[in-house]
Amino acid sequence: MEDLQLLKEQMVLASKRAYHRGIQTGSGGNISARVPGKDLMIVKASGSSFEDSTVDGFVITDFDGNLVEGTGKPTREALLHGYLYRLCPEVNSVIHCHSPYCIGWASTRKDLPQVTWHSKLKIGTDIPAIDVPAPVVKPEYFPMIKDAYDKHPDLPAFILVDHGVVAVAKDPINAEHTAELIEETAQVALLEAIAKKIIL
Repeated sequence: MEDLQLLKEQMVLASKRAYHRGIQTGSGGNISARVPGKDLMIVKASGSSFEDSTVDGFVITDFDGNLVEGTGKPTREALLHGYLYRLCPEVNSVIHCHSPYCIGWASTRKDLPQVTWHSKLKIGTDIPAIDVPAPVVKPEYFPMIKDAYDKHPDLPAFILVDHGVVAVAKDPINAEHTAELIEETAQVALLEAIAKKIIL
């Protein structure tokens, strides 16, 4: 029980940070944490805002998104979160944000390059842009994600075209930090592209 309380507190902190950093506004985005030792996860309830997150505002589901505990409807991306926990046993938290610069970069359909020393040191790989032609990542699109992890088993994130960043980590705080770093990297990549076009 103490572990779950700590995870929920970390999820609240990560959610509010994402909101105040501007990588997720309104009631969009979703966050989850693996329940230790079980095939269950704590997830954001659908329709709630990161800014308004409280420890009582999350629900517990299985990896198929079925409600196990709590009130409210689980985020519609619960299946994606559950799939990532099955695919990556070392991952304990997932955050998905509709981060503007990531969405802007992903419109190129190109992987996000490591354009800063920070990204090179902390990420260590280009971030794939995955073109899922739907507003929700359904099981029929999971092979696209598996392909990315087959190529880079330690991949810390990927970007969904027209949809934003999905970052994973050992805990909610680090997942949010990764999402911020990917957004910063996308911003710099776009600024570099503009500068090169203007100057060159």
